Amino acid sequence: MDSTFFGRPQLDSWVGETARFIRDFDWRKTPLGPIGDWPPVLRSVVQVMLPNALPMALLWGDEGTLVYNEAYAKFSGVRHPGILGMAIEKAWPEAADFNRNVIDSGMRGESLTYRDTRFVLAREHDPVETWLDLHYSPVASDEGVPVGVLAVVVETTERVLLERNRSAAEAAFRGTNERLQLALNSGAVRGTFVWEITQNRVKGDERFARTFLFSLQEVETGLPIEAALEIIHPDDRGRVTSLIAATLRDGAPYRAEYRIRTPDEGWIWILASGRCEYDEAGAPQRFPGVIVDINDRKIAEESLKELTRGLEDKISEAVAARTAVEAQLRQSLKMEALGAMTGGVAHDFNNTLQAISGNLQLMQYLPPTDPRVPERVQAALDAVQRGATLASQLLSFARRQPLSPVVINPQRLFAELRELLQHAVGASVVIGAALPEQAWNFCVDRNQLENALLNLAINARDAISGDGRLTLTCSNESLDHAACEGNDLRPGEYVRLSVSDTGTGMPPDVLERAFEPFFTTKPEGHGTGLGLSMVFGFVKQSGGHIHVSSTVDVGTTVEIYFPRSYDDETSSAEAGSIPTHTGSATVLVVDDDVAVLSSTVAILEAMHYTVLKAASGDAAMSVLESGIGVDVILTDVVMPGKVKCADLAEWAFAQPQPVPVIYASGYTRDIISRDGVLRPNVTLLNKPYRAEQLAKEIASVLKRD
Repeated sequence: MDSTFFGRPQLDSWVGETARFIRDFDWRKTPLGPIGDWPPVLRSVVQVMLPNALPMALLWGDEGTLVYNEAYAKFSGVRHPGILGMAIEKAWPEAADFNRNVIDSGMRGESLTYRDTRFVLAREHDPVETWLDLHYSPVASDEGVPVGVLAVVVETTERVLLERNRSAAEAAFRGTNERLQLALNSGAVRGTFVWEITQNRVKGDERFARTFLFSLQEVETGLPIEAALEIIHPDDRGRVTSLIAATLRDGAPYRAEYRIRTPDEGWIWILASGRCEYDEAGAPQRFPGVIVDINDRKIAEESLKELTRGLEDKISEAVAARTAVEAQLRQSLKMEALGAMTGGVAHDFNNTLQAISGNLQLMQYLPPTDPRVPERVQAALDAVQRGATLASQLLSFARRQPLSPVVINPQRLFAELRELLQHAVGASVVIGAALPEQAWNFCVDRNQLENALLNLAINARDAISGDGRLTLTCSNESLDHAACEGNDLRPGEYVRLSVSDTGTGMPPDVLERAFEPFFTTKPEGHGTGLGLSMVFGFVKQSGGHIHVSSTVDVGTTVEIYFPRSYDDETSSAEAGSIPTHTGSATVLVVDDDVAVLSSTVAILEAMHYTVLKAASGDAAMSVLESGIGVDVILTDVVMPGKVKCADLAEWAFAQPQPVPVIYASGYTRDIISRDGVLRPNVTLLNKPYRAEQLAKEIASVLKRD
């Protein structure tokens, strides 16, 4: 064996680094074995391959172990020298199947040749399309047995792409030429022109001359561009000039639609297209273009626009008429609903007034010592309370009920209400509850919420009519835009309270009217039809949403959504013992209703208060400014005169020792509340009130003071 084959004498004659890589590579880890033990045929092939200018690689053995020359190393890019001594299938995994066929064919003694074969190879990191001419020849041992494959790789990517681009350009040229010929043959082309920019001469063919009303001699010699612009309609001339300037400046294609004068002093539409040509310094030199007749198209477009405008006018008229009809229908439905509501209110209030009137008239005929007098008084008071409840329900439905919101914890709410609801529905209805481990807090008026849930429970009891189940559910809900669409809610986090029953359910026509005031399916005298209306108004006033679903013979579910509150639960104030009345305080009573003022003063005097009275805010301010000591101000909300109840409150709060103020009103609107929520430091006593309520409220504010 010639030990100097891969020694320094031979390597010195080879140019490039690949020979050094081969010499220094540890071939013992490959199927080729130590470099000193290579067979003569392997040495001979490598010696011939290394100095060759063509990219060549030897794929040795069944694995196709790679040995290559300098040109192949450059072809391999970033893969070199990592692929030296590697199996060809691992070196080029994206062409593994192709190379396996090459090795199998070569080891059978077959030669292969491929022309312009496409591969996607990552030679410089990113995979790119590559085209190659490939020639594979088997390498035989001294015994004539194939032991490897010699590959010659010639890259043809640049030539393939050039041929493709040339073919595409030729196809585009043929297409353009065909379109031009079609246009010329159709008569649409009105001429071609060339503007010699440096000489400012516009030249054209015979058709251009006829189109622009020039003689053939003029367009052959050339005219200034200003002469051509004079033929353009005055309204279009400025726009055309701007487009020409933009083409000269930016090199953008020129395309302009405009009108030109005709021999009979009329106007026709044409389309001018062109492009500017520049010299080596980038200065504009020539501006060739073509003129196309588009007059018929523009006339058709104008006709279509006129037709469209006519249709739009008719559609607008139809929409306006439909809107007017819809407005009339809404007004009719509104008046119908108002009539139903008025009738319901009148019916219930007349019944209430009749109960009060009947009891009072009866007491006129009874002596004071008659044992029936206290009973009749209590009956009249009960009737007053029914009227007050009805008014409260109406205000809730109208979202005019002043609210005192607090932060509520659902677990505590359900625990505290369970017994009350069980009493309301009776022992035959089983109440179940389901809450998450960490239910979110929410902020609403506690009393209104309890009334709403009680109303729903009573409705469920009536629907069950016997044994059944009522289920209270609470869940934390994160609503997105899709969930809030059409529900008058903003996306965000909500607490969902659900009340479900196993009652008779509601058919669709009844479900549709569920929130309608005074609508009820209960027998006469068993309900006002305001329960769900009140719940609806309270929920909406609290910024929430309510939804009712029902199936006949299955049951009904009412879902209420309230915005989540991140505040801590409002702690319940400890109920202290409040005396019902005291004789050591002076109360200023302000009310413009003589009957209300008289009765209120009489009640307070009977409770041993010192009472001052005023029939207006102006009179009340005179009393306060006189220096008379006042401990509490009890004032109506809506009164005549310049001084309003808020002015009295401002005076009271501005004193060195602030004076407690109690507002008394049957309908507050927004005078003492913002968005239906009571303002700070305001105590409200709803009319009508009982004497013990009045005494308790006065005693309460005096105690706080």
